[in-house]
Amino acid sequence: MIRRFFRHIREGFYGVGRHAAMSVSSASAVTITLLIISIFMIVTGNMQEVTKNIEGSVKISVFVAYDHEEQSQLDMLQATIKNLEHVVGVEYSSKDQEFDELMETYEDESAKEALETYREDNPLHDAFYVEVDDGDALKETAEKILAMEGIETVNYGGDSALMFVEALNSVRFGGAVLVLGLSALAIFLIANTIKLTIYARSNEIAIMRDVGATNGFIRAPFVVEGMIIGALGAIIPILFTVFGYIFLYDKLGGVLFSEMFKLTPPHPFVLQLSLILLGIGMAVGLIGSFMSVTKYLRWKR
Repeated sequence: MIRRFFRHIREGFYGVGRHAAMSVSSASAVTITLLIISIFMIVTGNMQEVTKNIEGSVKISVFVAYDHEEQSQLDMLQATIKNLEHVVGVEYSSKDQEFDELMETYEDESAKEALETYREDNPLHDAFYVEVDDGDALKETAEKILAMEGIETVNYGGDSALMFVEALNSVRFGGAVLVLGLSALAIFLIANTIKLTIYARSNEIAIMRDVGATNGFIRAPFVVEGMIIGALGAIIPILFTVFGYIFLYDKLGGVLFSEMFKLTPPHPFVLQLSLILLGIGMAVGLIGSFMSVTKYLRWKR
């Protein structure tokens, strides 16, 4: 069994070398496809990081009613909010802290002096700032908090925040669909190349059948050949991904537009992408060659 395994691998490499022109043609098609996949995986991966950062920055502002300003009531409210599903953090801000933050928004000294007169009878509310782990849960969590006794108002950015999070999720979903579509295209390209190779070696396959070779024995070298072609096609996309992304990250300083749009650090991101690209290349080679040779052998039977 071990000898047969290594024999199939050796014949796979031999088949790639003997039909170099078709192998290079197929590997080139896979290379172009994987390059496009690489670009969209980089965009999708960074979009996921940006979405996480934005979802972390979009917090629910919860303002406490005036009749719930006792410390015991505030502690109970904070504990209740923290136990809600999707809530990962609750930050308390007293009405005095809220007043100080409001003062900092004014640069005009006369305006600050006028506002200072309200400090004694501070009209602001104690507040909680709630962070959720999923932007899609903003509205649902806000409604649950608003229904609690002692809550005056809740603000989470409204429909505009939900639409923004939904748009980011759509980009991520679209990127994943495109990667799957391009992978299917690569499978089709390799399948056609292997099909041509099989037709070119039809006499060889016939001789193997005459001496009693099973379909599995005949199929194995072609499957190995497809995997090798897929791996060869992944070399250039992997180099492009590793060196291209590291260069881009260093050039932009790890930030796109602003601190809110931080790029994913290269390590281990590029290593993960490289392994995925190699896996996709070998998988589409395996599937494409398996489909072609199985269809041919079934037809010839």
